Amino acid sequence: MSIMDTIIDIPAEHERNVCGQFDSYLKKIEKTLHVTMVARDGAIKIIGPKEAINQTKVVFQNLIELSKRGNAITEQNVDYALALSFTESSHKILEIDEDIICRTIAGRPVKPKTVGQKEYVDQIRKKMIVFGIGPAGTGKTYLAMAMAIQAFKNGEVGRIILTRPAIEAGEKLGFLPGDLQSKIDPYLRPLYDALYQIMGAESYLHNSEKGLIEVAPLAYMRGRTLDNAYIILDEAQNTTPAQMKMFLTRIGFGSKVIVTGDQTQKDLPAGTVSGLDTAVKILRKIDDIGFCYLTNSDVVRHPLVQKIVQAYDDYEAKNKPEDKPFFKEKRKRRP
Repeated sequence: MSIMDTIIDIPAEHERNVCGQFDSYLKKIEKTLHVTMVARDGAIKIIGPKEAINQTKVVFQNLIELSKRGNAITEQNVDYALALSFTESSHKILEIDEDIICRTIAGRPVKPKTVGQKEYVDQIRKKMIVFGIGPAGTGKTYLAMAMAIQAFKNGEVGRIILTRPAIEAGEKLGFLPGDLQSKIDPYLRPLYDALYQIMGAESYLHNSEKGLIEVAPLAYMRGRTLDNAYIILDEAQNTTPAQMKMFLTRIGFGSKVIVTGDQTQKDLPAGTVSGLDTAVKILRKIDDIGFCYLTNSDVVRHPLVQKIVQAYDDYEAKNKPEDKPFFKEKRKRRP
């Protein structure tokens, strides 16, 4: 394998952003692509095999372009650019960056950050009902909230309804103090957090008082018909099949529904079937319903979260109950 070298120029105003503090991003790229880099006077000399050099150049071209568009380059950007450099989709990181859904109250653009998130957003635009299924940190709820708020601001829907099952995450909290709203607020806090960040607390409270934005537990949905609304069901893995059917049959004219959930984090009592699992099996052949499966490569939280999700996936894959036929064999031996 022949060793080559090449030089790429980085504009001085983008050098720190692209290279990272103390050249931390350069070191990550070197380690991942097995090249050697020397940064000097606004240029980087890359030494290594031809294929690795080409990959490195693509990574830097993408990062420089992201920086020119005003993005603060993060470790997640570098990790994803490196991951895409091993595929034929390395150019897609720039296409994804162009899709701005809305802006937060602080002016920060909200947009998909991975190919999976881009497909998720595109399906939401095209389909009446979309199931966003994937592990923690993949932006399922946040992107759904951003799409709902933008549709509400554009007058595409008259109200937003956010709901999730009020179920403890493996803990018994006992009796909570306060009125009914005070009791259910802790379960709905993640939805409030996203609303405040994107819409602002004042705007949310103003629209909430008018009944245009509603955050409620899933039990409140029974008996209602929801017309001209953007409806988001969060933590759908904690619904029962009956609850899921009840929710999906609330949909009226002019409404759009997003169902989000993580099939690996169920808090239902032992032996209870998840309504999300059942819905996936029953509804997957209906054309107007979209299913988007996000993976650990779509995690956009701290890079360590991605490693944690992957570690759990690997462990569960090795310890599936069906891989251990001991109990079946034991039954066969009984007279």
